[in-house]
Amino acid sequence: MLSLITWTPMLGALIVLMLPKENVRAIRAVGLAAAGVTLAASLALLPGFSLSSSGMQFVESAPWIPSLNVSYHLGIDGLSLPLLLLTTLMSLIALIASGSIDTRVKEYFFWFLVLEAGMIGVFAALDLVLFYVFWELTLVPMYFLIGIWGGPKKEFAAIKFFLYTLSGSVFMLLAILALYFKSVPHTFDMVALMEAPAQSLFDPRFQILVFLGLYFGMAIKIPAFPFHTWLPLAHVEAPTPISVVLAAVLLKMGVYGLLRLAYGIVPLGFHWFLPALIVIAVINIVYGALCAMAQTDMKKMVAYSSVNHMGYCLLGIAGLSAAGFSGAILQMVNHGIITGALFLLVGVIYDRAHTRDLSAFGGLAVKLPVYAALMFLACFASLGLPGLSGFVSEFLCFLGAFPAWKLATTISVLGIIATAAFYLRALQKVFLGPFNAKWEGLPDLTARELVTLAPLAVLMIWFGVDPKWPLHLMNATVVHLLGR
Repeated sequence: MLSLITWTPMLGALIVLMLPKENVRAIRAVGLAAAGVTLAASLALLPGFSLSSSGMQFVESAPWIPSLNVSYHLGIDGLSLPLLLLTTLMSLIALIASGSIDTRVKEYFFWFLVLEAGMIGVFAALDLVLFYVFWELTLVPMYFLIGIWGGPKKEFAAIKFFLYTLSGSVFMLLAILALYFKSVPHTFDMVALMEAPAQSLFDPRFQILVFLGLYFGMAIKIPAFPFHTWLPLAHVEAPTPISVVLAAVLLKMGVYGLLRLAYGIVPLGFHWFLPALIVIAVINIVYGALCAMAQTDMKKMVAYSSVNHMGYCLLGIAGLSAAGFSGAILQMVNHGIITGALFLLVGVIYDRAHTRDLSAFGGLAVKLPVYAALMFLACFASLGLPGLSGFVSEFLCFLGAFPAWKLATTISVLGIIATAAFYLRALQKVFLGPFNAKWEGLPDLTARELVTLAPLAVLMIWFGVDPKWPLHLMNATVVHLLGR
């Protein structure tokens, strides 16, 4: 089943490649069908997923490079399944939102489907070489998707994204090779490395060095301060559907890798780095919120809010507690849903008005009531309003981190205040006050736009009111991880 989920988008990409570029309707249909089948297959995992098991499920394994002990090894647990579901959902929504892409459509859908296959593979791979191949596979499609279909500075944004991420990947590859040569027998099997007693497998100094190599690769992707500077530019220049996928899925690969590899395989190195990690988490939260507050471009504001919200994931992880780990994983899912919706909504107004300047609008709530309602919902969820999904995950991150890091957690609360300030200011400027007659002809949301936003709105409310299901999904894995 995991192979079907992983390779269906790649099959769709190959079919798109064989279609004539003039047949745009068929290209779109194949792309949507591939993403739809992938989502349906990932949802089909849920009935057979055991909530009480902490081990890997739906495991597939076959020799790949026997001489190096490299295998094609897939599997999921309570850490990877929520992110796998998020990936397939947001990929389909982003493809539906790609109706505005009207140039080089064949290439766009090909690269998008290759990107989806790479993202799914990262969350399903249980062999370090396979993990690294899927990790690198996401670079090339994203480079072209930003560099060809992006904004005025698209080439610079694409190159900066590629160089930053590739630089981090080099350190990660060195760490993976070190793990292979140090282990006895030599293995790339992530499960075997994670199940070995941390103290007996690798000495503390080696674990610290490996952790640093893994961390540089993951921190750039998160992005953690000071490796965050590529993100706002990439978001601003990327087309709307690619901004959605970048925020909803690609950033989560960094936090996932931090938990799966850095914490799972070299926990002594992770523990050594904890004082620095909590400082970086606080900087991400407070600094990201203050940077977002300084923006006048709606898209750049949402981009900096991602730096802020990924800081909550780091805060929860640094707490080394069940509440903190659960909050960090749930925050990844919630941030993907909420920020994905925010980028879609910013794209809607930009397609109509051709500007994202906050001061250019005013009073739009009267003219665009449905659009305004969904924007208010997404902003309130992002700022952590009780009753919406963002509150639950942020509260758990604070709850899990406070016993171990009281001062840092207290300072991090400033990030919530700043987040509320910049979102409320944006809502006031765009939707309240006197109506700007310049926008008299702006239409409200279309049916296609509602289709992309409605599922995300439902999830924001569902996970805010009743978060039991996603938390139960990850609980057994969280308890097992803490045993490290």
